[in-house]
Amino acid sequence: MKNQKQAMLFGLAAVLLWSTVATAFKLSLREFSPIQLLVVACSASVVVIAIILIVQGRWHLVFSLSRGQYVQSIGMGLINPCLYYFLLFGAFDRLPAQEAQPLNYTWALVLAYLSVPFLGQRLRRADIIAGLICYSGVVVIATRGDVLAMSFSDPLGVALAIGSTFVWASYWIIATRDTRDPVVGLFLNFLCGLPFLIIFCAFTDGFDLTVGMSLGAAVYVGIFEMGIAFVLWSYAMKKAENTSKVSNLIFISPFLSLVFIYFILGESILSSTYVGLVLIMAGLWVQQRRAKDQGLKEDTPTRKHVDVESL
Repeated sequence: MKNQKQAMLFGLAAVLLWSTVATAFKLSLREFSPIQLLVVACSASVVVIAIILIVQGRWHLVFSLSRGQYVQSIGMGLINPCLYYFLLFGAFDRLPAQEAQPLNYTWALVLAYLSVPFLGQRLRRADIIAGLICYSGVVVIATRGDVLAMSFSDPLGVALAIGSTFVWASYWIIATRDTRDPVVGLFLNFLCGLPFLIIFCAFTDGFDLTVGMSLGAAVYVGIFEMGIAFVLWSYAMKKAENTSKVSNLIFISPFLSLVFIYFILGESILSSTYVGLVLIMAGLWVQQRRAKDQGLKEDTPTRKHVDVESL
């Protein structure tokens, strides 16, 4: 049953959680490597999503899929969580949270561009304008305001952040053909991706995981960014009478995230971050308005999940 008030509440709850994850990423990465963070977070996510499915009485759906759908789960699991979060956490490991977090929001624009060759959609003038606005914001953030010098603070970190947007957009293009229940699909993707992450971690950084704030932050990422926020956003979309109003809530997330980054991480927010973030959000608004005019549905989780995710 549609209920716009409930949809907005679910949407706000998801946005609030996504606003905290950039801070949680950095707290965990103080002691963990990106792959160690990913193993812990993915494990926590598998457990919490399984509990959600059991509580909802949908656990039996996990065992009712075709062989092809289970094979699909392996392939999609290699993309998300494995490749996507490895690139994203790598970016956060190298960049300040105030830089990595806004760059990740450009994935929605990448999705619009990749939809042209892969989904047969038309590239409109608004998409080009949105791209120019968004990526001018990326340059402002990546150069920390020294645009004329074009000297990037950490080129590899920026490349990882931008690369993650292409992986995430590609994932959602593939997901347009996914007929599985969304929560069941997410559970199986993470469950199938987890063994690969464990093996990779074992042969690289190992499992010397100190019990403390970093471990708690990693578990938080898995429970909330990878799990509960996705479910809340799905409920918001199902309950919404007007999905556009709900999806617009995501524009609150990056600015609210800066509040947590400032007060919890102690990062001094640069003026270039504000300028770049405003440009990125303005570009996404232009792109979203174009999508609305075309009658496109905005039913994917935005962040991370515009889940728009963890964030």
